Amino acid sequence: MKIISIANQKGGCGKTTTAINLASALGINGKKVLLLDLDPQGHATLGLNIKNQDSIYNVISSLTPRKLKIDSIIQRVEDKFDIIPSNILVGTLEQELADEIGRELKLLEAMAPLKNRYDYILIDCPPSLGILTVNSIRASQGLIIPVETSRFSMQGVDHLMDIVNLVKERLNHAIECRVLVTMFDSRLRHSFSMLATFKEKFKGLLMDTIIHVNVKLKESAVMGQTVSLYDKYCRGSKDYAALAKELILLEEGPAPTSTLTRRELPRFGTEPSSGTAPKLPRVDDAPSEASTAPEAAFADLSSRMKNLVKEEAQKLVDTKFSIEAAGAKSVYVTGSFNDWSLDESCRLREDNGRWEIMISLQPGIYKYQFIVDGVWREDPQNTRKERNSFGDINSLVEVPGNVPTPTE
Repeated sequence: MKIISIANQKGGCGKTTTAINLASALGINGKKVLLLDLDPQGHATLGLNIKNQDSIYNVISSLTPRKLKIDSIIQRVEDKFDIIPSNILVGTLEQELADEIGRELKLLEAMAPLKNRYDYILIDCPPSLGILTVNSIRASQGLIIPVETSRFSMQGVDHLMDIVNLVKERLNHAIECRVLVTMFDSRLRHSFSMLATFKEKFKGLLMDTIIHVNVKLKESAVMGQTVSLYDKYCRGSKDYAALAKELILLEEGPAPTSTLTRRELPRFGTEPSSGTAPKLPRVDDAPSEASTAPEAAFADLSSRMKNLVKEEAQKLVDTKFSIEAAGAKSVYVTGSFNDWSLDESCRLREDNGRWEIMISLQPGIYKYQFIVDGVWREDPQNTRKERNSFGDINSLVEVPGNVPTPTE
């Protein structure tokens, strides 16, 4: 069981949004997940439409007249995804625990009955650096710090790392910290500038996944749903699905491809025998019909695969994207053909101030824009355009073929 705190005392950085949707994405990947809402504001509870007067306060507090066991307040959100709700009373624990001995261990003790019942427990921490956050860090093996691309978020990370170091020194408990960039607006040059600063400052801590600005994330919270349930095809859902897979890979490593080791794998054309090594063929032995059968089968399969690849390649059409941008340092093209993603495969090459790239696309109609030094721009040489939901202009390109169909 892996316990991970999600914390940042700076508000508005996507902390609760990350807690909710990462938990959901982990559940979709087959992991049993519990989200513990430790924020007195109860935004995770509210964002999932959970209605319950009981909370983790009733488990930890020694003053409450309604003392409960942690099992009794767990509620189901989705398949493999549970939540422990929060309410305003959780905030009173800061004062109640202030003078208690072992106050930093209260949450860890309360969670003891949950041992090995879940693959992951995510804790949505309060936006402060008080006793509750210290309890969460002490109970966790990992910490995810969501940050928006601003200077204030960077300062918030520094303060939180001070608490992590304090817990390590005073309580002899070290945890693994990771920084997650959220609310990334790829239309702004400032976002790319801050991202470069984050990569430099948090070299070994920064996660590869970036959570982009997506209106569906806000809409899903209003509807009391996770984004994967509200709109599983939107950008926000895809970002958190990628984050869940990255986290699983970091924590558990790649899935084994086979239960057999290399030594245990049987050879083709041989029968396993006990205590006797298989007879190896001599160089001058003539190949028998039985021994050539596997080679013939593989040759046939290889030929069919080559034909299949050739057929698929014939459906693609080389499409040229180009723009005049003298003095630019970097130019990308992105659009509906690559789900508006941004990577080196869509980086243009410069030749005397003109940037160009050739991309193989299936027949259809695609929307696209250029990103010149972090600024989104329509294609000035293309008269086919349409306005998008951000108020910008998308350029349109039609790739000819037998069945040109619109592609979203």
